[in-house]
Amino acid sequence: MRIIMALDIMGGKCVRLTRGDFSKSKVYKEDPVEFARKIEDNGLQYLHLVDLDGARNKKIENLNILEKIAQKTNLKIDFGGGLRSYDDVISVFNAGAKQVTLGSIAANDPELFMVWLRKLGQQKLILGADFIDRKISAGGWLEKTDQDIISFISDYKSRGVKYTICTDIKKDGMLKGPATDLYKEILGKVKINLIASGGISSVADIEGLRDAGCEGAIIGKAVYEGKLTFKDLRNQC
Repeated sequence: MRIIMALDIMGGKCVRLTRGDFSKSKVYKEDPVEFARKIEDNGLQYLHLVDLDGARNKKIENLNILEKIAQKTNLKIDFGGGLRSYDDVISVFNAGAKQVTLGSIAANDPELFMVWLRKLGQQKLILGADFIDRKISAGGWLEKTDQDIISFISDYKSRGVKYTICTDIKKDGMLKGPATDLYKEILGKVKINLIASGGISSVADIEGLRDAGCEGAIIGKAVYEGKLTFKDLRNQC
């Protein structure tokens, strides 16, 4: 299972939100580039880079930080937040991302998402499937929909999607464990590379996600708060 470190950017700094609430942001690292270098120096390979400003403002705001991280590290970066056009997606790849995560486009404009998937291929696009009470949310988690999480993922899998990042918004930033049972339920019905996100706070959580069949796990706040160490994460790679 891939261990992926999360790095969320707002105002040029590394922050974490609680349940996606922009009013409850906490700054952890002033310099995201230096923190990305620390991630690599500690033996990790994967970075989930989220432009929170972009997600809220519906346009990319922190492309320069992606460029700097890509230039100064060899981390394999997936990028999300504020992507609204094909030119946006290409600019992110040109800046050094290996994959992009698309949630709002997938929720609000499925046909456009599929056009991009056909152009770029299965390996480069990750379906963002953020949910609350089993319903998909979009627009930086500010827009709620009536789309069921399992139906949403299943439909896109049938149309060629290979990867999905599945975030339980209620658990995000709470450090009280991930939605492992739901991930098991999803994977029991849909054969997809599911990357779990939200609530991971211990080695036992990671092991449970691996046992559930998750392809990856995204960890952020647990490291910032000292619940997990980089050594813990390396041992799980």
